[in-house]
Amino acid sequence: MDRPFKVLGIQQIAIGALDKNRLRRLWVDMLGLQVTGNFVSERENVDEDICSMGQGPFKVEVDLMQPLDPDGKPAVHNTPLNHVGLWIDDLPAAAAWLQEQGVRLAPGGIRKGAAGHDICFLHPKANDAFPIAGEGVLIELVQAPPEVVQALS
Repeated sequence: MDRPFKVLGIQQIAIGALDKNRLRRLWVDMLGLQVTGNFVSERENVDEDICSMGQGPFKVEVDLMQPLDPDGKPAVHNTPLNHVGLWIDDLPAAAAWLQEQGVRLAPGGIRKGAAGHDICFLHPKANDAFPIAGEGVLIELVQAPPEVVQALS
């Protein structure tokens, strides 16, 4: 297949729990990741600490998330490995082409993510109209900035 985009690498992993402080104990206190920010969204039912490992274009984000409302949706703590983010060199081309191929995109389309990059999600579940999906895994596609495209291409 002739794809109009490339997957360049892992941009992030997002891990959820009822209490992100328990996640911080492992990822920050024990493993030494640095907290670089925090993102809170009632619409997305999340309070997340944005952590990182590596540097420059090779930096990988690890988001430690807890729900604002444990009974609300989305349930960012269920499953604990909430989603995987992939750097994409041309996000609009990727989203359009994947949808044309029958890949189910999650609602919301392309939008700004917590780290300021354009993002969209591939739905974890297929349906009749879109028979290709993440098979239980939510996948975030992230527009790579020019320096990441250059370093990882």
